[in-house]
Amino acid sequence: MARNDLKGKVVLIAGGAKNLGGLLSRDFAAKGAKVAIHYNSSNTKTDAEKTLAEIQNAGGTAFLFQADLTKVDNIKKLFEETKAKFGGIDIAINTVGMVLKKPFLDTTEAEYDSMFDINSKVAYFFIQEAGKNLNDNGKICTIVTSLLAAYTGLYSTYAGAKAPVEHFTRMASKEFGSRGISVTGVAPGPMDTPFFYGQENEDAVAYHKSASALGGLTNIKDIAPLVEFLVTDGWWITGQTIFANGGYTTR
Repeated sequence: MARNDLKGKVVLIAGGAKNLGGLLSRDFAAKGAKVAIHYNSSNTKTDAEKTLAEIQNAGGTAFLFQADLTKVDNIKKLFEETKAKFGGIDIAINTVGMVLKKPFLDTTEAEYDSMFDINSKVAYFFIQEAGKNLNDNGKICTIVTSLLAAYTGLYSTYAGAKAPVEHFTRMASKEFGSRGISVTGVAPGPMDTPFFYGQENEDAVAYHKSASALGGLTNIKDIAPLVEFLVTDGWWITGQTIFANGGYTTR
């Protein structure tokens, strides 16, 4: 069987209801994978149900799982329920994240705690549960951010909380490698989705668009194929974070 043959494979996607996660859910299902679609709260329920309906209407197989993954027990339940429904898990992708754009001196302790819970803690225990539950030769991928290579202010808690994921990826890849499991991170540039626009004013949007060498914001359609490659034919790439941003940064 070719490594890129997704038919019958089980793919678990945290944050799989909309934006990049939704696109990944639909793309994997269209290629024959069974997809577990996690979403966080009632605010995302409509998007999750729409993504599920699109998959099912196209003849695909998927189910929804709603939970706040900052509670580690919920991460465990997500993996357990996916295994119970589909018999095993081959690929685990975490797209969960939250942006806070705020001056260093104005950031509160509560904001710091929330940002690290969502961007760092979830990533750590998602990788941990994937390592416990994935089939041998499974694949793990986490979405981080190209701000990890940017020289800028105002994103201290967002980039700061995503930065440890590079280290989690390296350590997990070393520990899980004997089972044939690859572990990677993907660091997109600012993506042209509602996730990006919520904290940016017009001048900032214009700057981000002009900052990439290839011009414009990152399109999720340029990121989804990279993620798919890393969890199929690109499995030999492991322990690394791939920066895909059109020249927004040089790393």
